[in-house]
Amino acid sequence: MARNSIAIDGARFWSTIEASAEIGKGPRGGLARLTLSPADGEVRDLFAEWCTDAGYALTVDKLGNMFARRRGTHDNLPPVVIGSHLDTQAAGGRFDGIVGVLAGLEILRALDDQGIETRRPIEVVNWTNEEGGRFPPPMLCSGVFAGIHELDWALERADEDGTTVADALTAIGYAGDAPVGGRAFDSYFEIHIEQGPALYEAGVKLGLVTGTYVARGMRIEVTGVNAHSGPTPMDRRRNAIVGAASVALEVDRIGLKYADREAKSTVARLEAWPNKPGIISDRATLFVDFRSPDRELTETMEAEIRHALVDCAQRSRTDIAVGDAWSFNTPVFDAELQDLIRGAAAGQGVELMELRSQAGHDAYNIAKIAPSVLIFTPCDEGISHNEAENTCLEDQLPGIQVLAEAVVARANR
Repeated sequence: MARNSIAIDGARFWSTIEASAEIGKGPRGGLARLTLSPADGEVRDLFAEWCTDAGYALTVDKLGNMFARRRGTHDNLPPVVIGSHLDTQAAGGRFDGIVGVLAGLEILRALDDQGIETRRPIEVVNWTNEEGGRFPPPMLCSGVFAGIHELDWALERADEDGTTVADALTAIGYAGDAPVGGRAFDSYFEIHIEQGPALYEAGVKLGLVTGTYVARGMRIEVTGVNAHSGPTPMDRRRNAIVGAASVALEVDRIGLKYADREAKSTVARLEAWPNKPGIISDRATLFVDFRSPDRELTETMEAEIRHALVDCAQRSRTDIAVGDAWSFNTPVFDAELQDLIRGAAAGQGVELMELRSQAGHDAYNIAKIAPSVLIFTPCDEGISHNEAENTCLEDQLPGIQVLAEAVVARANR
């Protein structure tokens, strides 16, 4: 029989999911809640209201990362932290990241309901700009917290309209005063929908992440020359769009070359200027990411992409260079926390599958500074980063229950 020492209120949890899904609705039933947009500000306000109404101290740091704290009996000890993100892609789903933040809130509320005290404080964090859809790279602000990026560099990141992170934080009222990082976590737990089909196809409700894909990203800049699309001879054209298209084809080719080894490479975004009929564009920007289960293979893909840029530039008579480059790195998740999850799952009678994470998550960054663990719950057909992303309460509750048991056990050590 499964133990039920911490009674999660599924209806209350699902009501917070549904309330979130009303903020920043996309045209096809999902969410379009880019980080630090007015919609992101609105869901932050709602999350803050829920936390302060429940009596949790709320801290906002200089990058807008939000920390809700439930006191411990030994409140000076480093906290156990549960986290994820409330921002979405421009055409995103209602659960990606959101389940993790709101599951954390529900765990705190459930402990209050039952009068359960913990030795250590427990915090729930909403990380800013996990998706990176507006301000690349992804996992930007947890990266600053973990010392991977500099604060000023993050604040100066700009979107396609030239708005910086600093400007956007001020616009929605979330430029906080607290330092970013510089304090200890006892441990970090993240629960997230899988964003892949393994759990769904196996009918398993819980995944324990024991490894990750090695991922890289690049911003590639293509520079050509403006010219009239009519009289300009073909052999004198320096069309940035042609250069960018050549790069996109090469990136796709390299991914296909290694597909049998589970590698992937993607051009997820292409911008061009002036991008108007009748004129040859002089600038284009591509955002590229590529990943595989093996570090050496990912490095090989990077070398091949960089080499291909030289040929693409020659063929298109443009200048092509890598602007920014970033890595999602390969975290080492804590063996003790993984065993804690295994034990909690066994105690709850929840079947568990061990698997790799192919997408990036804030846990990757926090694993560099604190013992961390990442667990997955199913989503229908594995669809994510799509407005059709879907799941149900019954598929989320087992993972949240296991998370609650593990978090409380850790907080009482």
